Amino acid sequence: MKFNRERDVLSEINVTPFVDVMLVLLVIFMVTAPLLQQGIDVNLPKAKGKDLPPEERITLIIKRNGVIYMNDNPVTLPEMRRKLESISTLNPNVFLKADKDVPYGFVVEVMSDVKEAGIEKLGMITEPKITLK
Repeated sequence: MKFNRERDVLSEINVTPFVDVMLVLLVIFMVTAPLLQQGIDVNLPKAKGKDLPPEERITLIIKRNGVIYMNDNPVTLPEMRRKLESISTLNPNVFLKADKDVPYGFVVEVMSDVKEAGIEKLGMITEPKITLK
């Protein structure tokens, strides 16, 4: 015996697999997004200003405990000065990130060593100041 039933063709798209894939991707991005920000944790002061264009530059970071990093590598004050003297002929842009709790005198000492090393352009990096209206 042969049964010949007519089956209705389902014309709707099953979105359950699509939703499952989107939820998995959302979880993956939520987990990996905080890991993408690399570098040294510094509590920067807030100030008004505009963003700088991304370019190759030297970044000096002063942590709260007084440790100096040069492009994410810890250095001493004399070692930093030697390295900057050796590259000062290239006239690079040097940017300084200092924790807001670092004593002002130490930041000025680092800035004077940078200037004495022959670096003419020294910029300060801050976080943007947010004002609510």
